[in-house]
Amino acid sequence: MRHARPKPPGGCTLDSGTARMKTELRVALGDRLYGIERPWGALPATPGRITDLTVGKDGLVHVLLRRDSAVDPEGPCLVTLGNDGSFVRSWGGRLCVDAHKIATTPDDGLAIVDRDAHRIFFCDAEGHVRQQIGESHRPGRPFNHPSDIAFAPDGGFYVADGYGNGRIHRFDAGGRLIASWGSVGTAPGAFLTPHGICVLGDGRVIVADRENSRVQSFTAEGELLAVWDAFLRPQDVVADAQDRIYVCDSIPTLSLLSADGALLGRCRPVLNGAHGLWLGPAGDIFLAETSPNRITRLFPIAP
Repeated sequence: MRHARPKPPGGCTLDSGTARMKTELRVALGDRLYGIERPWGALPATPGRITDLTVGKDGLVHVLLRRDSAVDPEGPCLVTLGNDGSFVRSWGGRLCVDAHKIATTPDDGLAIVDRDAHRIFFCDAEGHVRQQIGESHRPGRPFNHPSDIAFAPDGGFYVADGYGNGRIHRFDAGGRLIASWGSVGTAPGAFLTPHGICVLGDGRVIVADRENSRVQSFTAEGELLAVWDAFLRPQDVVADAQDRIYVCDSIPTLSLLSADGALLGRCRPVLNGAHGLWLGPAGDIFLAETSPNRITRLFPIAP
């Protein structure tokens, strides 16, 4: 028996083939205007909830799912969608204890932060693990509930060691720990929860210090450059090719900053806030929402 497709609410159009809605909502961010599409992507029903996402050079969107491995049924920790939102694959049912954040590596692989297991996996796009940093279930070696990872122009990477340590760790491209800085606290340069992290083209390190409701800027070596505090519990930070910085917080707002922290634009594209965000190669902005559990896509439109 065929069932009629549900009629979308007023002001929306439901695309055929995928469960996504293009709404009549518009937001401005700096000098750019965006349409809003939500929920975006044909995500299968799983016990996991969206926690973060990243976009590969090929436009594939990799969605990270979090579940409580102690009580939830087994399900994938990662779902890959095409650039049109269509389902491609899912994997990783037994990979993560507590999947938290994800990033694309310089060679277009994936780095997955397994927060409460104190480790980070480096995988190819089909789920084959190539490297692990951090000892499984051994807090302090070196991670203590890490939250996020970001890659530098030289192939090295930084880890926001977020919930226990309140530190930033710097690694070379081979995964060797070369420096750490920070402590738990509220003073400039300290962190309550370094929750999101990105690296600019000149090597500056930008950290979303969530429970201190601020974003901090550091040199590659960890010297504090600036503290920007016009946020409420910032969840994530990413930067584009022009070193403009995108910050999602819990107001909820999405802010656009210059590399030096000047506010270039601000909007409200989600209902309750996004836990993670990433930029697509065609100018799209993808936001990972946890409540409600969905992806929101911002797509550029003509003014």
